[in-house]
Amino acid sequence: MGIVNKIFGDRKTGGVGGYVDLEKYDMSADQTMSAKMQVRVGEIQKYEDIKDFTDYVYGGNVLILDFSPIAEEEVILKRITNDLRQLADEINGDIAGIGNNLMIISPSDVKIDRRKLRGKL
Repeated sequence: MGIVNKIFGDRKTGGVGGYVDLEKYDMSADQTMSAKMQVRVGEIQKYEDIKDFTDYVYGGNVLILDFSPIAEEEVILKRITNDLRQLADEINGDIAGIGNNLMIISPSDVKIDRRKLRGKL
């Protein structure tokens, strides 16, 4: 039995149509609290949502922010981006774009490497 099968079980019996339902492997709140840092994905709908996201990063966590719902609203997006850059500067963190509609904001002591990892050909 391979390592993947040991972790997730047999694919034929563990899911629907050959897929494994990872929901049952979701960590409980007790398990996530033991970590020093968490990585979370957020989606911003309007400028007012930024407070929740900044609090999360101020708490020492990494945030991957999806801004696709407001990607067409240039003024709001520029305002949010400037506020998040200021946040990163204040906490000695880092901020970088990922693709077209994602950005990552990290707390202090976490540097974002902007080079892509590529597999060997």
